[in-house]
Amino acid sequence: MSLSIENLSLSLGQDAGAIRLLSEITTKLTRGNLIALIGPSGCGKTTFIKMIAGIVNGHEEGNIVWNGKNLLEKNFSPGEIGYVSQFSVIQDELTVEESVQFTARLRVSEISDRACLDLVDNILIEVALTELRHHRVNTLSGGQKRRLALAIELVSNPPILLCDEVTSGLDPQAEEEIVQLLSRLAHDRGQLVLLVTHSINQLDIFDRILVLYKGRLAFDAHPSYLNHYFKVDDPNLIFNQLVRLDVDEWHQCWRKSSSDYIGRGDWSGREIDASNSSCSEFIDPLSFSTPPSFYSQFVTLLKRRSKIFFRSHPQIMLQMGLILGFPAMVAIFGWNGIPAIQNMGMGSDMSFITHLIEANKFVIQATKIGSLVSGIAMFQVILLSLMGANNSGREIAGERPLLEKEKIAGLNTSSYIASKVVFLGILCLVQSIWMGLFVHFTCIYPGNLGLQLIFLFLVNASLTSVCLAISSFMGSVEQASLVSIYLVGFQLPLSGAVLSLPDWIGVTVRPFIAAYWSWSGVLQSLRETRYYDIVCMVAQTGLNRSNLCIVILLIQIIAGLTIAFFGCRRLQLSAL
Repeated sequence: MSLSIENLSLSLGQDAGAIRLLSEITTKLTRGNLIALIGPSGCGKTTFIKMIAGIVNGHEEGNIVWNGKNLLEKNFSPGEIGYVSQFSVIQDELTVEESVQFTARLRVSEISDRACLDLVDNILIEVALTELRHHRVNTLSGGQKRRLALAIELVSNPPILLCDEVTSGLDPQAEEEIVQLLSRLAHDRGQLVLLVTHSINQLDIFDRILVLYKGRLAFDAHPSYLNHYFKVDDPNLIFNQLVRLDVDEWHQCWRKSSSDYIGRGDWSGREIDASNSSCSEFIDPLSFSTPPSFYSQFVTLLKRRSKIFFRSHPQIMLQMGLILGFPAMVAIFGWNGIPAIQNMGMGSDMSFITHLIEANKFVIQATKIGSLVSGIAMFQVILLSLMGANNSGREIAGERPLLEKEKIAGLNTSSYIASKVVFLGILCLVQSIWMGLFVHFTCIYPGNLGLQLIFLFLVNASLTSVCLAISSFMGSVEQASLVSIYLVGFQLPLSGAVLSLPDWIGVTVRPFIAAYWSWSGVLQSLRETRYYDIVCMVAQTGLNRSNLCIVILLIQIIAGLTIAFFGCRRLQLSAL
């Protein structure tokens, strides 16, 4: 079984402004071979393997054919390909064993507990990590993390393994260990292993060398011919030699000379039958062609996310600070309780001047109390909005590389979003309930407590879901966090709770401002109390009915989660 690549090209943009990243690459890669992909920085090596994996967007031309299907039209089946990126995409809070085990649960359909443990044991033996199985990822060395990244991809025993500079930055011994491991995977397991590397110190270990130069194929043969073809005595001089000719000249030169190198006795173009290799004790990769069910992946993702959360001490401390500190900040303004509304003196024996004085006192008192009640409601809403942005602003953006890898392996996007909904929903519930209860009983805040808790939860959930959507479309954690904070910053001024907005602005922006609907809903909970009238008297903006506020907030939540779903479904255009 081979991977046939014919006239493969990739461009970003169209027409005259298009940027050509790869151009007319033709080669045939077979199982049982360890193949190195080398070339100067920026020549298209990572782009090339990402095109094979199906995680690069652009204008594509040519064909990539595997097992009778064109991969530019139809993706690999789950379990057919493993992709190891340059930077190990592994959660630091998990142990080595848990990392492999969770991956097995996400990729292997209907695997029993015993079979899962056996699979993990075999893989850890294969990559020499058995003694470190209970160590957390953040305690591993660079070489050990790269071996763990390979172990994760071996869960589905893929016939194709793409490795993007997994040896870069390692010491010579660790680099040699990784290359030797990849060689065993190719020759003993019968896998097609394609390694992007800058190192040319161990080229004799490889069966094939592909040299890319400015997006074009300049060489594709056994490493023993490398020096002869490029007319150098030392392979380290190849990159210097490349700049002596134009990229098109190198491409044409290889087209004319390829027949002199391909097919000769020591050129490895052999096909190895994986069924006869030493990988027979591993589960047949065909058994992984059907990913686990929605529910199975959902449960696994939720367990993994919860375990990571409770093991992250900075996250725990931050959440405790927010959950305990924010309600205390609100309660400071009503620490002695909300003052009772004093009746205005209306005695018949009072003079006109006395009546005016009493009326003035009542207005002053009512204004202060109304402003305090309204302000405490808005303060709660804004702080819960900030909590919502903190909950999810980094959630998907921080996991984007991992998400891309797991989607290649058959991850159901619905399972992924559902796990986020449950995890973040519980977090919102705890934050909102504690905020409402603490402020209600500390400040003796009036009104219907149950209705207040509903609106506090809904604003938190609304900002959480909207910021989750933002996170799903952002290319980095920093961008996602910044946009989420800006969104919260607009909530207070555009809510109209402090200063009224011009009518045309208020009507335009109000449907998108969760803080307004939650604030309005909380104040509607005061309808059965005397505070409602004085709040309406001081409020700069009119209040809406409770049921309408609930509907708008629910629409915002659903819209945010829907956008997040489509944001996760699309493939992120990663740095090339």
